Amino acid sequence: MKNKKKSFFDRFLNLLERGGNALPHPATLFGLFAVIVLIFSAIGSALGWSVQHPGTGETINVVNLLSKEGLEMILDGMVENYTGFAPLGIVMVAMLGIGIAESSGLISAFIRLLVLSSPKRLLTFVLVFSGILSNFASDIGYVLLIPLGGIIFQSVGRHPIVGMAAAFAGVSGGFSANLILGTVDPLLAGLSQEAAHIIDPSYEVNPTANYYFMIVSTFLIAGLGTWVTERIVAPRFGNYTGPAMDEKLEHLSPIEKKGLRWSLVVLAFWVILILVGLIPENGVLRGRDGGILTSPVIRGIIAFLFLMAGTMGIVYGAVLGKFRNDSDVAKSMAQSMQTLTTYLVLVFFAAQFVAYFKWSNLGIIIAVEGADALMSANLGLIPLMLLFVLLSASINMLMGSASAKWAIMAPVFVPMFMLMGYSPELSQAVYRIGDSVTNLISPMMSFFALIIAYFNKYDKDAGLGTVIATMIPYTIVFLIGWSLLLVIWLLLDIPLGPGAGLEYVLPN
Repeated sequence: MKNKKKSFFDRFLNLLERGGNALPHPATLFGLFAVIVLIFSAIGSALGWSVQHPGTGETINVVNLLSKEGLEMILDGMVENYTGFAPLGIVMVAMLGIGIAESSGLISAFIRLLVLSSPKRLLTFVLVFSGILSNFASDIGYVLLIPLGGIIFQSVGRHPIVGMAAAFAGVSGGFSANLILGTVDPLLAGLSQEAAHIIDPSYEVNPTANYYFMIVSTFLIAGLGTWVTERIVAPRFGNYTGPAMDEKLEHLSPIEKKGLRWSLVVLAFWVILILVGLIPENGVLRGRDGGILTSPVIRGIIAFLFLMAGTMGIVYGAVLGKFRNDSDVAKSMAQSMQTLTTYLVLVFFAAQFVAYFKWSNLGIIIAVEGADALMSANLGLIPLMLLFVLLSASINMLMGSASAKWAIMAPVFVPMFMLMGYSPELSQAVYRIGDSVTNLISPMMSFFALIIAYFNKYDKDAGLGTVIATMIPYTIVFLIGWSLLLVIWLLLDIPLGPGAGLEYVLPN
């Protein structure tokens, strides 16, 4: 039997996969980037690279970090760079609360309830929608909802791979959409804030920076994902004729329902507490200026996320008997920290890279020169942002981690766009569109091998090509639909989140 001749697209994907696998670990990459910054700081200093700050008129020169003074800065600041790195603390605090909710079984029960209580005609929409919402709890969508999607579709007589594709589209393609803030929001906001400080040291980027855009995007992606599933993917697979599986989608037990009810009571308590603190003009949760956007609820959203997720998880776990004492709760928090071990290593090197980039003044010099070039090109806001979406989507094919990519791109593009009059929140929102849409077809996505294994369960011949061919319609439709939403958003000049407009004005 002759082997089928591989198409150009197959050969390209194989080359891309080999090239991506040949890349060093992200921590190593950031270490290399830090070294490169040190080298270029010395070169730039020797060649006299400089620009005039557009805000202050001050001449900015490259600082040689390989000089005596530079080496002192590196050694003295190494620990502070790490411990003071903005995304580190907020991600860890958020994960403590989410870890309690996840270990208790609360999140799993909520997803099962949402899917099982939906009418069959809305099943696909609910599956995509649930996938988007699952991003609140980090990676639970990959390990729980996607295989669950196959079981659900098979249980109603449909092809299980179609169900998994719909869930995968929501979990991964809708990574930057949600109704609830998750761990990625403070992480990216922290990186955006660090980058913004290159231009404006007082600038703050809140985790809610893209919240309004995320809400609308949630329903857009859920609708588009449903359309692609029913009109393109399902007809391609047809009826499932493979072996029946033994798994059954279990309905919630009485004790699980009781736990959910009590956890909702806790949620209602927190909502009432927040409203009581915000609605009165002299409410205790209002900002010092009496505003809501400056309130601790917005500025301290991660603290509230920790408290709400943690207490709801504790109550649910106590009702089910999973949490019998405080030691069980502490263990669940410790388990959530174990999932961050790789991230903690990565952040150390990323923090040094970001600090060196700032200290050397290379960031602001590249930003000023790049902004001048883009402004002279006179592309306009919409073409510029659409090009940035495509750039982010392309880079995502080679590097899977959203935070790792943004840690590299933010110090260049956030200051550049700020100098052109566009806010860091806008740069972040545009980046997130490109970062999400190609997750579905990127072999560099950390869970891609797991998705292939899921497909193999129902089709033993399924491989990389099967996953790519199944998911690429979602990527194309999501890219077009999300870009159109961005264009409409820009034309209407709608804020991206609470206090997060599209424009930025340099301080005098």
